[in-house]
This record gives sequence, C-alpha cells and structure tokens, in this order.
Amino acid sequence: MASRTLSVWIACDPKKVYELVSNLEHLPRWATSFCRSIARDGSEWVLQTPQGPMRMRIAPPNSWGVVDHYVMPSPGVEVFVPMRIVPHDAGSEVLFTLFRQPNMTDASYTEDARLVEQDLQSLKRLLEAENPTR
Repeated sequence: MASRTLSVWIACDPKKVYELVSNLEHLPRWATSFCRSIARDGSEWVLQTPQGPMRMRIAPPNSWGVVDHYVMPSPGVEVFVPMRIVPHDAGSEVLFTLFRQPNMTDASYTEDARLVEQDLQSLKRLLEAENPTR
C-alpha cells in the first residue's frame, strides 16, 4: 500500500500541541473535514463524520509525542493512522501518515490527503492563536 506523510510546523511548544491533539474531545475543533462531533464510549470514541458514525481509539498517554490512532469505519475494519508531534526549532512538527486503503481510487486518496492537509492547517491556526509565541 502507498503512503504519504503529511506535516505542518506549528509555532507552539510540543507539549501543548500533544495535550490538545491527544485529547480527542478537541478533535472537532481542528479536524473539521473528518469529525463533526465525538463522544467517549468506554475505551473507544464514537465520531460523527461525513461518512456516518465511526469508532476510534488512540495510543495511551506518553511522553514521546505519539498520537497513533485506529479508526473503525465499519465493523471488522480497522485503519491504523500513525501521528507524531516532535520538537522542531522553536516549535513543533506534526507528522501524519496516510496509508492508501485497499480499493481506494487515485482520486479519493488524493482527496483524503488534501483534507488531512486542510485539517493540519486548522490545527496550526488554532494552536498558534491560543498560544502566541510573542
């Protein structure tokens, strides 16, 4: 399967970026192309998305900036989504790996990448507005 690692540099401390991204209650604030709302359901989360409800679980809290998650678009289907927040210069680099799924067309894979990039830019705007460095 093909993959793309998309990234964005954010002028914000990596710990603050991790705190916001790893708290899935904030997902609808920045992943607006994917998540309309979210609610906890035991150890998983249920997202309302443009494609309908999906389940999601995330890596346990850690000090390495790992925010890997698994999205379950339908029963028995689990999509692994690696995500990292790493220190870079005076801010953070957010890395999001998008794996092309089986039976995905070139057009839908390109559109998925565009939407992820849009959401990463939203995350950047949100964090830099809430945590000005000046």
